[in-house]
Amino acid sequence: MISDPEGTLSRSRDKRYRATRFATIVGATVNSLLAVTQIVSGWLFQSQALIADGVHTLSDLVSDGVVLFAAGKASASPDQDHPYGHGRIETLATVVVGVLLALAALGIAWSAGQRLLAWETLTGPAVPALAFAVLTLVAKEGLYQYTVRVARRIESPLLQANAWHHRSDAISSLVVLVGIGGALAGWPWLDPVAAIVVAAFILHMAWRLIFNSAAELIDTALEPQQVEAIHNAIIAVPGVKSAHMLRTRKLGNEAAADVHIQVAPRISVSEGHQIADEVYRAVMSSMSTLRDVTVHVDPENDEEQLRTVGLPLRPEVTEHIRAAWADQSELSAIEQVGLHYLSGKVHVTVTLRLDDEPAGSYLNQRAVDLSELVRRHPGMEEKLGEVLILYRGRTRSVQSMTDSAR
Repeated sequence: MISDPEGTLSRSRDKRYRATRFATIVGATVNSLLAVTQIVSGWLFQSQALIADGVHTLSDLVSDGVVLFAAGKASASPDQDHPYGHGRIETLATVVVGVLLALAALGIAWSAGQRLLAWETLTGPAVPALAFAVLTLVAKEGLYQYTVRVARRIESPLLQANAWHHRSDAISSLVVLVGIGGALAGWPWLDPVAAIVVAAFILHMAWRLIFNSAAELIDTALEPQQVEAIHNAIIAVPGVKSAHMLRTRKLGNEAAADVHIQVAPRISVSEGHQIADEVYRAVMSSMSTLRDVTVHVDPENDEEQLRTVGLPLRPEVTEHIRAAWADQSELSAIEQVGLHYLSGKVHVTVTLRLDDEPAGSYLNQRAVDLSELVRRHPGMEEKLGEVLILYRGRTRSVQSMTDSAR
């Protein structure tokens, strides 16, 4: 796993948290002033709708508190218990805000239904109540416009959810305005009917917030175009033959990805690691919200390759070679044993030290004999692939192989 330098991400999280905190404090301040104004004016001018809307506004302060708490926790850096960071706290809080929206919608619908059943018993409000309803509507719509702009700028689903909460308040204030206006004009039934329609709209928005955030909590993938952009960045790296098993998941406003890349099967471990590093950097550069990318290097496409389960590891292979060459002088000349697990077989490369320089034909024949000894020695007949013998002399290297490996 290749980790990302924490400095840039930490600064980004701090910036987002400061913007979220400021926007939420502004919202909480405006809501507090509006709640007091609505309740007092509703009481003074005998408007039950204004008083109810004031109580609804007070409930928004709970939502603002949830947003502030979640934004602060989500901005924290990864730790031992949360190596992927705390972004899911923001996702969970978005669900909470969605639930609050749903409860507010149900409350509005219930109240409107009760008023619709007994509208003839309602007393009409005084004319000044209409002015306070207009003031409330303008203030709440302005609060929505401000908050949603900040949310889009910092790409915060949580703040956007809170912005829609402000929009639901503006719509409920519009209901109050229509209700007061209708009551003053002699049509008291307009208020409850409009309230039920708006409650249905708010409930729909709450469902979208809850559904999308719940999907994120169960590791929903990024959008198809985002996944395609990541895939294109991977295969553009030199040395990558293909990319497969690309998986992505959302982490709040951030995301993580892991992928298997196929490279040439016989390159060195260090070259494979270098290619993986380049893939990591390319993917991180392709999307600003990525915070972690895991790159797995494969010599073959492991979605299609033959299974290598049960193939012997190095200790067993080297012991097999020693047993096969027990009475051969070349046993003491082994310098290196290379293993390649490809096509369901283990392929062996043995490098021998060449103290003198016999004829090439002798070395080739000797390589064939030594290879056959390894291949025919009991125990690994079905597991071994090609056996390659390399000679390294004082002044030059000589390579020989079995007929089956040519």
